[in-house]
Amino acid sequence: MKIAIAGGTGTVGRHAVDVAREHGHEVVVLARARGVDLTTGAGLPEALRGVDAVIDVGNLASTSAKTATAFFTATTRNLVDAELAAGVGHHVALSIVGVDRAPYGYYAAKLAQEQLVESGRVPWTILRATQFHEFAEQLLHALTMGRIHLAPKARIRPVAAREVGERLVELAEGPPAGRARDLAGPGEEQLDDLVGRLVEATGIRGPVIPVALPMRPFRAMRRGEALPGPDAAIGRQTFDEWLADRTAAAAAADGGRVSGDAARPPA
Repeated sequence: MKIAIAGGTGTVGRHAVDVAREHGHEVVVLARARGVDLTTGAGLPEALRGVDAVIDVGNLASTSAKTATAFFTATTRNLVDAELAAGVGHHVALSIVGVDRAPYGYYAAKLAQEQLVESGRVPWTILRATQFHEFAEQLLHALTMGRIHLAPKARIRPVAAREVGERLVELAEGPPAGRARDLAGPGEEQLDDLVGRLVEATGIRGPVIPVALPMRPFRAMRRGEALPGPDAAIGRQTFDEWLADRTAAAAAADGGRVSGDAARPPA
């Protein structure tokens, strides 16, 4: 198969690219660095020639509903229109567990994306997954002030990004399935506790302060609205296993030494 991956350099996308190549597929990475601009559609007609399936894991680092919705609706429309013109037979989109129960901010944008895919003329599959293990690290970067690390309180069931990439490729290899079975990690965790474990494992200095952020998405997560239902498929890698792998990789890159400010993430 020839599979195009939008967002193929991101947290999940790079894994999807690796898995697709491991499965023997020809892979096209849709990215500005490869001459494709998803927000305008530039370069898409050429990039999608001969493509059998598209996996869309494109992302935007914004919690604004307006900004994120504009991004996801534009990129999805451009992708689906170009797929239709190129004869692509399958559009696979990654979404998030709970977007319909907590349609606020970024989640509202992902729900709008789902609705565009569902109403489009290209046969589709949507996979909803829970937050990735990397979510704790992303929040640590965003909510560190000096040596103080704010850690949002929330109930999550984190899943390995590699396993999400594996599932997306499996879905792309099969026929369009509509809403696929949700994918979640092996156990429920407290987000603030994950941030604390990350800080401890990497030797970052400064206290971790659990906070109940007032924004509606975090209130919904504290209520458990981002947790999967009983029918979800369950991943294998735990957060602690991911953290051990991350710490070992960082130590190897640092010559076997990870401690203090040397391990501090960039602001």
